[in-house]
Amino acid sequence: MQVVIHAGAHMTDEDRLIACLRDNAEALAPRGIHVPEPETYRRLLRDLMHTAQKTALPDNARDTVMAATGTTEGTARLVLDNHGFFGTPRMSVGGARFYPAAETRLACLNAIFAPDRIGLFIGLRNPATLLPALLPDTPFSTVTELLRGDDPVHLRWSEMIMRIRTTLPDIPVTVWCNEDTPLIWSQILHAMAGVEDSVPLAGEFALLPEIMTPAGHQRFTAYIQGRPGLTEAQKARVVAAFLDKFADEAAIEEELDVPEWDADMIATLSALYDADVAEIAQMDGVRLIHP
Repeated sequence: MQVVIHAGAHMTDEDRLIACLRDNAEALAPRGIHVPEPETYRRLLRDLMHTAQKTALPDNARDTVMAATGTTEGTARLVLDNHGFFGTPRMSVGGARFYPAAETRLACLNAIFAPDRIGLFIGLRNPATLLPALLPDTPFSTVTELLRGDDPVHLRWSEMIMRIRTTLPDIPVTVWCNEDTPLIWSQILHAMAGVEDSVPLAGEFALLPEIMTPAGHQRFTAYIQGRPGLTEAQKARVVAAFLDKFADEAAIEEELDVPEWDADMIATLSALYDADVAEIAQMDGVRLIHP
């Protein structure tokens, strides 16, 4: 069985990916793809990981998860989602690293599903916008406090992914930039479900109304409905073309209010993020989904 682990990151899709896949659960089931309710496994897996770190995994850990999620032995692909798999928002940065416990926690999940093949999926986000977005879900009131004195320019997603690839080289990693998500939503859905691009999925353009004017979205919907059978590449080009004409600029622009940072710091973090993503794209065992 293939097991998809979607581990966030925090403040990216806000559970919309798993909700969209759940909306397609009945259509995916005949293909052997099981997308259980997150409530059936999130606390359970968290408790199992805590147990593994303190003592050892119970021998029946996998069976317990299979039973709780209603996963049968005939299941070909199990899709699990939790932005907290690698820790809480407070634990998402530490020691100038993203998710310092990522490889340890993923190793626990790998042990739970020892007979299975795990694949990691995670959305990345520009630290310039991610760090301030994390604050409301932490006990900290400033980004400086959240970073515990570390310099944000040292944060690299590539460092986290390299730790995972080094510790667990048999686990392939699929990543994308949260900033691109509305453009590649359909690609992400198909990749997580493990189905061909030609398989229709409900909600594959669900994010576009958030960044496209109502008139533009109406035209886009009519255009797509009149052209069934488009490939993912063709759909992406259509989305880009309509956004070029009908993007809601007010919705796309993200205001930042970080008293500790000036415009140069934000520009620096953004440039470093772009370079970091380019480096990730060259990593062995890593797939970058992009427009």
